[in-house]
Amino acid sequence: MTSTQSRALQSKSIVLAQITDSHLFSSQQGLHHGYNVYENLKKVLQNIANNPSIDIIVFTGDLTQDHSEQSYQNFVDCVQECNITVPIYYVAGNHDDPELLAKYFSVAPFVADKEINLSHWQVQLIDSKSATPAGYVSDKTLVKLQSAIKKEKHQLLVMHHHPIDVGYFIDEHGLQNKAAFWQVLNGYNNIKAIACGHVHGERLLTKKLTNHKVALPLYTCPATSIQFDPCADGVAALAKGPAYRFFYLHADGQLTTNVVYL
Repeated sequence: MTSTQSRALQSKSIVLAQITDSHLFSSQQGLHHGYNVYENLKKVLQNIANNPSIDIIVFTGDLTQDHSEQSYQNFVDCVQECNITVPIYYVAGNHDDPELLAKYFSVAPFVADKEINLSHWQVQLIDSKSATPAGYVSDKTLVKLQSAIKKEKHQLLVMHHHPIDVGYFIDEHGLQNKAAFWQVLNGYNNIKAIACGHVHGERLLTKKLTNHKVALPLYTCPATSIQFDPCADGVAALAKGPAYRFFYLHADGQLTTNVVYL
């Protein structure tokens, strides 16, 4: 992030674009359940590039479908082709190799930091990748999160796996240690929302915690690749285009959000 960008972020409401689940192949012509996922990613990134109000992009994982190194290069090429200049922060999804993410996301506009520190807000990027497709936030990560949260700042937590069930097949691969995760969050009343990927759909879910006056919202993000049909037994795509989510982080702690389908 440049010094000019940093100064700009201190003086206004922050506009954050969340993108997720690109599921790219080594071939830019690769199809995922009938959809060209590279072209879908390009549509989203071009839309973002044409919106000068966006300050930050957060990618919440599952870059690759075939686990090839070329799929990572294709993501980078798409970012460059679309002339994305705002910083892109990222977390690994269950399909991703963190070492390959670090290798290919090693230069601007990619940023490896897992905390985004702003004048009124902190955005925490939480690692939920495990050895299986399901999610797990390690004890080490939970301890690190506790030490990172600044109580004087409003908090948005971002992760790949969903910590609340959504009611269809993907719950088999949701966050496994939900109780430990929510126990940590119960200790902080400045967490305003959680954002996640993984579910390939737009949801607003809530979790009531004993130390919070209001239920904590979880916003799931539709994918750049395909949107899951929640009525299907397994993976099936809805006839919807690629999409992404906006978050507007206001200085008074208010958070608003909307989804854009293309």
